[in-house]
Amino acid sequence: MGHFVYWMNVSLDLRIEQVPGDNGAGEWLRIDEQLHREFNARARALALMVQGRVVYETMEEYWPRAREDASLPDVMREYGEIWTTAPKVLVSRTRHTAGHNTRVIGGDDAIEQLAALRAETDGAIGVGGATLATQLLRAGLLDELLLFTHPTILGFGRPLFDDYDLPIDLDLLEQRSFEHGVTMHRYSVRDAKKAGSC
Repeated sequence: MGHFVYWMNVSLDLRIEQVPGDNGAGEWLRIDEQLHREFNARARALALMVQGRVVYETMEEYWPRAREDASLPDVMREYGEIWTTAPKVLVSRTRHTAGHNTRVIGGDDAIEQLAALRAETDGAIGVGGATLATQLLRAGLLDELLLFTHPTILGFGRPLFDDYDLPIDLDLLEQRSFEHGVTMHRYSVRDAKKAGSC
C-alpha cells in the first residue's frame, strides 16, 4: 500500500503563502541550489504526485517550459523534467483533462477514489495543496508531513491546513538542516488508516 505525504514549504508559524497566489514563490522562501537538489531527489523518488487544481495549474504553467529553458540553472531544468514526466493525479471538480502524464479525478467520491489509489500504489504519493491535504487528513488517509521550514514568521496568510481544529499527533521520522536556516522535518501521522481499514 502507498502512503500520502503532504510536502510543503512553510514559515515558522506554519503559513504556506503570505498573500493569495504567491503559490510557493514568495520572497520569504530561501530556496538555493542545495535545497532544490533535495527537492529533486525526493520528487524523483515519489511513486505518484496528487495535486489539487490550484497547485497543479501553477506547476503546469511553469515546469514543462522550464525543463527546456537554457537560461535556468540545471537544477531547475531537472525538476521541470521530473515534474513533467512523473505520473500525476489532478483532483478537480472543474477540469476533466490534463496533459503531462496526468489523470484527472473529481466528483463527490474523490476521496474514496484517492483511498483506492493509495491501496493500489506501492511507495510514497506526494500531496500538493492545503485543501486536498485537509480532506485527506479528515478522512484519516494522510500518512506523513514533509515540511521545509523557512526562518521567517509571516503573521498572516494561508495556513498549512484549512479549517482543521483537532490535535494531530505526529512522530518525527527524519530531520535535516540546510543553508540559510531552512530545516526539514518528516513526520508520520499517528491516526492514519492502515491497509484494510479504509
